[in-house]
Amino acid sequence: MSDAAIFAISLGVTLVGLVISWGAYRRRGAGTGLRGAALSLVPLAAAMTGVTEFLVDLAFSPVKWAGVAVAGLAVVLYLASGAMLSRRGGAGDAGDAGDAKAAKAGDGRRSAGRAGKPRRGVEGPAPGGGDPEMAEIEKILRDRGIS
Repeated sequence: MSDAAIFAISLGVTLVGLVISWGAYRRRGAGTGLRGAALSLVPLAAAMTGVTEFLVDLAFSPVKWAGVAVAGLAVVLYLASGAMLSRRGGAGDAGDAGDAKAAKAGDGRRSAGRAGKPRRGVEGPAPGGGDPEMAEIEKILRDRGIS
């Protein structure tokens, strides 16, 4: 598409959006009208900066779609690897399997996993020095197993 056609289409979309924003301003107030006007100016700004031309080229180019697919595959693989590493729990690589077996056998060595002492959350003020209402709420939460 030519630059003039892209600019004309973007200008038309912007003008339609501004008319709709004016109606929203009259019915719902200045905040809604200004938000609509801001969103209406985006297509014109995209055309003036060249973003629209990139998007049009992207829409009609199989090579660029293949690039988007490869980028998507890279994101999926990265997220999958993160999930796999988090499930492993910090056990490390294959060399740590021997450490885990030795720890299971009572060798005294620890694997590179979690420490033996569990972590505690942030604690509030001492029970005797705080607000009595907060102490009551804390007691209710403890009774229900929420801490």
